[in-house]
Amino acid sequence: MLEIPTHMDFVGQGKAERWSRLIITLFGVVGLIYGAIVQQFSQTVYVLGLGFLLSSLITIPPWPFYRNNPLKWQKPVITEPKPQSGESSDEGKKKKK
Repeated sequence: MLEIPTHMDFVGQGKAERWSRLIITLFGVVGLIYGAIVQQFSQTVYVLGLGFLLSSLITIPPWPFYRNNPLKWQKPVITEPKPQSGESSDEGKKKKK
Protein backbone atom coordinates (compact mmCIF):
# COMPACT_ATOMS: atom_id res chain seq x y z
CA MET A 1 0.00 0.00 0.00
CA LEU A 2 0.96 3.61 -0.33
CA GLU A 3 2.35 5.16 2.82
CA ILE A 4 0.82 8.61 2.65
CA PRO A 5 1.29 10.60 5.87
CA THR A 6 -2.02 11.79 7.28
CA HIS A 7 -0.88 13.75 10.33
CA MET A 8 0.19 17.30 11.06
CA ASP A 9 2.06 18.37 14.20
CA PHE A 10 0.86 21.10 16.59
CA VAL A 11 3.21 23.74 15.19
CA GLY A 12 2.05 22.84 11.68
CA GLN A 13 -1.59 23.19 12.75
CA GLY A 14 -0.84 26.70 14.00
CA LYS A 15 0.88 27.59 10.73
CA ALA A 16 -2.04 26.20 8.71
CA GLU A 17 -4.55 28.19 10.73
CA ARG A 18 -2.56 31.43 10.34
CA TRP A 19 -2.19 30.88 6.57
CA SER A 20 -5.88 30.10 6.23
CA ARG A 21 -6.95 33.25 8.05
CA LEU A 22 -4.47 35.40 6.15
CA ILE A 23 -5.48 34.09 2.70
CA ILE A 24 -9.23 34.31 3.32
CA THR A 25 -8.94 37.81 4.82
CA LEU A 26 -6.76 39.03 1.95
CA PHE A 27 -9.09 37.62 -0.71
CA GLY A 28 -12.11 38.99 1.17
CA VAL A 29 -10.70 42.53 1.19
CA VAL A 30 -9.58 42.33 -2.46
CA GLY A 31 -12.94 40.84 -3.43
CA LEU A 32 -14.83 43.57 -1.60
CA ILE A 33 -12.81 46.30 -3.31
CA TYR A 34 -13.13 44.65 -6.74
CA GLY A 35 -16.86 44.10 -6.25
CA ALA A 36 -17.32 47.75 -5.30
CA ILE A 37 -15.39 48.89 -8.38
CA VAL A 38 -17.43 46.78 -10.82
CA GLN A 39 -20.66 47.29 -8.78
CA GLN A 40 -21.46 43.55 -8.57
CA PHE A 41 -21.59 41.73 -5.28
CA SER A 42 -21.36 38.41 -7.11
CA GLN A 43 -17.78 39.26 -8.10
CA THR A 44 -16.95 39.72 -4.41
CA VAL A 45 -18.34 36.27 -3.67
CA TYR A 46 -16.39 34.71 -6.58
CA VAL A 47 -13.10 36.23 -5.42
CA LEU A 48 -13.77 35.12 -1.83
CA GLY A 49 -14.63 31.62 -3.09
CA LEU A 50 -11.37 31.51 -5.02
CA GLY A 51 -9.54 32.50 -1.82
CA PHE A 52 -11.32 29.73 0.06
CA LEU A 53 -10.31 27.14 -2.54
CA LEU A 54 -6.69 28.33 -2.51
CA SER A 55 -6.66 28.34 1.29
CA SER A 56 -8.09 24.82 1.37
CA LEU A 57 -5.49 23.57 -1.09
CA ILE A 58 -2.65 25.06 0.96
CA THR A 59 -3.81 24.25 4.49
CA ILE A 60 -5.88 21.02 4.49
CA PRO A 61 -3.38 18.46 3.10
CA PRO A 62 -0.57 17.56 5.52
CA TRP A 63 2.26 19.03 3.43
CA PRO A 64 5.82 18.24 4.62
CA PHE A 65 6.39 21.77 5.96
CA TYR A 66 3.54 21.16 8.44
CA ARG A 67 5.33 18.07 9.83
CA ASN A 68 8.72 19.49 10.86
CA ASN A 69 8.20 19.23 14.65
CA PRO A 70 7.05 15.71 15.57
CA LEU A 71 6.10 14.92 19.14
CA LYS A 72 8.60 13.01 21.25
CA TRP A 73 6.53 10.46 23.14
CA GLN A 74 7.59 9.25 26.57
CA LYS A 75 7.95 5.57 27.30
CA PRO A 76 5.00 4.11 29.25
CA VAL A 77 5.37 3.81 33.02
CA ILE A 78 4.66 0.36 34.46
CA THR A 79 2.65 0.72 37.66
CA GLU A 80 2.14 -1.78 40.48
CA PRO A 81 -1.27 -3.49 40.64
CA LYS A 82 -3.79 -2.13 43.17
CA PRO A 83 -4.33 -4.14 46.39
CA GLN A 84 -7.21 -6.63 46.41
CA SER A 85 -10.33 -5.98 48.52
CA GLY A 86 -9.26 -8.61 51.09
CA GLU A 87 -6.00 -6.82 51.84
CA SER A 88 -5.84 -4.02 54.39
CA SER A 89 -6.15 -0.49 53.16
CA ASP A 90 -6.90 2.91 54.64
CA GLU A 91 -10.37 3.09 53.06
CA GLY A 92 -12.04 0.87 55.66
CA LYS A 93 -10.52 2.68 58.64
CA LYS A 94 -12.92 5.61 58.87
CA LYS A 95 -13.92 7.00 62.27
CA LYS A 96 -17.54 6.67 63.31
CA LYS A 97 -19.22 9.26 65.51
